[in-house]
Amino acid sequence: MCVMSPTPTFLTPTSKLLIQFDSCTACKSWDVFFRNANAGAPPGMAHQSPLSLAGLPQAQSLAGAQPNVEKLVEDHLAVQSLIRAYQIRGHHVAQLDPLGIMDADLDSHVPNDIITSSDKLDLALFKDRLSILTVGGFYGLDESDLDKVFRLPTTTFIGGTETALPLREIIRRLEMAYCQHIGVEFMFINDLDQCQWIREKFEKPGVMQFTLEEKRTLLARMVRSTRFEEFLQRKWSSEKRFGLEGCESLIPALKTIIDKSSEKGVENVVMGMPHRGRLNVLANVIRKELEQIFCQFDSKLEAADEGSGDVKYHLGMYHRRINRVTDRNITLSLMANPSHLEAVDPVVQGKTKAEQFYCGDTEGHKVMSILMHGDAAFAGQGVVYETFHLSDLPSYSTHGTVHVVVNNQIGFTTDPRMARSSPYPTDVARVVNAPIFHVNADDPEAVVYVCNVAAEWRATFHKDVVVDLVCYRRLGHNEMDEPMFTQPLMYKQIKKQKGVMQKYGEKLIAEGGRHETGEEIAKYDKICEEAHVRSKDEKILHIKHWLDSPGLVFFNLDGQPKSLTCPSTGLTEEELTHIGQVASSVPVEDFTIHGGLSRILKARGEMIKNRTVDWALGEYMAFGSLLKEGIHHVILSVSQMMVSGQNHRHHVLHDQNVDKRVCIPMNHVAPNQAPYTVCNSSLSEYGVLGFELGFAMASPNALVLWEAQFGDFHNTAQCIIDQFICPGQAKWVRQNGIVLLLPHGMEGMVNQVHIMTRTAQISKAKEQSIITLKPLRAYPPTLCNFRLKTYPNLTACSSGTEPVICIFLVPFERKHSEVCVNVN
Repeated sequence: MCVMSPTPTFLTPTSKLLIQFDSCTACKSWDVFFRNANAGAPPGMAHQSPLSLAGLPQAQSLAGAQPNVEKLVEDHLAVQSLIRAYQIRGHHVAQLDPLGIMDADLDSHVPNDIITSSDKLDLALFKDRLSILTVGGFYGLDESDLDKVFRLPTTTFIGGTETALPLREIIRRLEMAYCQHIGVEFMFINDLDQCQWIREKFEKPGVMQFTLEEKRTLLARMVRSTRFEEFLQRKWSSEKRFGLEGCESLIPALKTIIDKSSEKGVENVVMGMPHRGRLNVLANVIRKELEQIFCQFDSKLEAADEGSGDVKYHLGMYHRRINRVTDRNITLSLMANPSHLEAVDPVVQGKTKAEQFYCGDTEGHKVMSILMHGDAAFAGQGVVYETFHLSDLPSYSTHGTVHVVVNNQIGFTTDPRMARSSPYPTDVARVVNAPIFHVNADDPEAVVYVCNVAAEWRATFHKDVVVDLVCYRRLGHNEMDEPMFTQPLMYKQIKKQKGVMQKYGEKLIAEGGRHETGEEIAKYDKICEEAHVRSKDEKILHIKHWLDSPGLVFFNLDGQPKSLTCPSTGLTEEELTHIGQVASSVPVEDFTIHGGLSRILKARGEMIKNRTVDWALGEYMAFGSLLKEGIHHVILSVSQMMVSGQNHRHHVLHDQNVDKRVCIPMNHVAPNQAPYTVCNSSLSEYGVLGFELGFAMASPNALVLWEAQFGDFHNTAQCIIDQFICPGQAKWVRQNGIVLLLPHGMEGMVNQVHIMTRTAQISKAKEQSIITLKPLRAYPPTLCNFRLKTYPNLTACSSGTEPVICIFLVPFERKHSEVCVNVN
């Protein structure tokens, strides 16, 4: 039936006739198309041009039948809904578990709107019948529709160069794209271009095709990953190493991400990971010398210095080498991390941001981060969400991180049903619209393809992406645990499971390719044996072998610490006056500030004239003097709850008439000064302090300050303090200049709740009654830790009794060196 809109009254009778004719003929044209398509005609034959005024009185159908046009329209809409259902929910029925005993989404139910032959009951023989029943039950299609040709919507790429396909072929292609060894979660993303990009990557026919050379490279990487763990197991069977058995595909996965990123222009990759598989990653991804790893298993190894306070599977490394695939230089660093599995996540992000800053990489084209996770920790640790929450914030974004989850479907002794409430361990990533690619880790080619797509996504959109490697843990939590105590059924199946390297080798043989596994194994085993012999000559642990950043600023080439001195930091009164004048002005034209702030700046100017200084102005002078030297990058991270102007700072001025227009007077101290950054952060202590700690790791010539709203608000960041800041020298051979600003600590300006913890923390510190602002003195000082204090009653300087601003620099020898600036 043709439904026409009312004819405009201003048209002539002839025009009205033409409009009516064209509308009717257009409807008849579509009617003919649907009737012909329903009869099985190819798309090119199904279409007939609309009639002209001089044409035949009636269009002729190729089939000659008169089907129900409304039913045809409903069938086409049903097929479009079916395609969308696969895109949204296909991952729920994908074959992700290598063991075949669990559902990756913790639910064995097959969605009613999904048709699949790869169901859990192995009913492949009834494929067509099951398909017919499922389709008929939900979409109103029946068996006769399977061979009908349907036009494909623009929101799918399963047709390749074809625009229409029979329903049977549509279902087959959708099943191949979304229900095999890869499950794709992306339809929650609210950007059409990004969704289309992902659809094209996974739906186009023939996307997962590898050349013979690519398969050989993949096999060689699988051999190295597998034989490394087997070598350690043979040589040190009773030693803990937290091996990678069951997820050997992680090594080719990481190398694929790095290769593709290098191809896209990345020159520096900062990585963080838990302890499982760390030694393998150090050996086969970072390329740490094998003898340096093997010698760590020698109980007779002696430490060359104090930096030996942690186990080998917690330490990191820094290495610059040639990427063999792209023939380009690339720098790889793996950050040291304690047993607090996800604690390193924000630290990696901070270090990545700093590396981007120092090389002028404002878009993340040259420096990127890769984070590895365990499934239970990814779902259970709150710092994972805090880290994701930073991913798109202006001052904290690293322009996309590739997250790789080693999903061995167990957390210590806890199976996923007791470890999380969400269907997948990766669901936290949905809050930032990150696509999630689940993949069966026993299919190395699927793993490599997914990792290529993930790296391309990051390079294209500069947003986070998650690769979920669904695998298993062949041994216990460590090599001495018996997992049968708690997971008997799982480990009965694991004992029957072929290794992924063996499976892949057999696959290549079945495909008729040359089998080179034996050659690769012999070659790599020889490398390991030779390195083992050399490792026996290593009797000393050298610092330089385990640094996750170049340590030549603090150490000589032989690994010995340099002797650092504290230069004089005294300033003339003219310099202090200049900084004070900048602090009391608005150095940007046509900038309207708040009236109350005008009074504060005016009062600050009066103090300069009267040669007096309050606490806020004194701090301003201290910061300004460092910036003027041009060698320090000063960063102040302020909690979001911090009210602008608390503690009388006002370092950032806001235009009252123009949104987002700000002025930072401290960036106008001198022409060649260092930059000053003030960041409003997410309301996160754990994540943000970790981020600032990572940023401070990149350069010793930066003053990085993190400010809590109150003195006890560092409590929720205690893991960073206890595991990174305090033992940095003893555990990681790392010094860090991070400064914690914990206001209201001892002055009685807040209630007792805020004072109580603060008092306990610094009870050993001297001169408590006059300390207004300072880091935690109870913790061991670290190298180049700038400390800002005010001493209202200090009269040590010879020329007066006015308040004095002291900048404390704690040198490597850990002796306090004070430089006092008297403003009289």
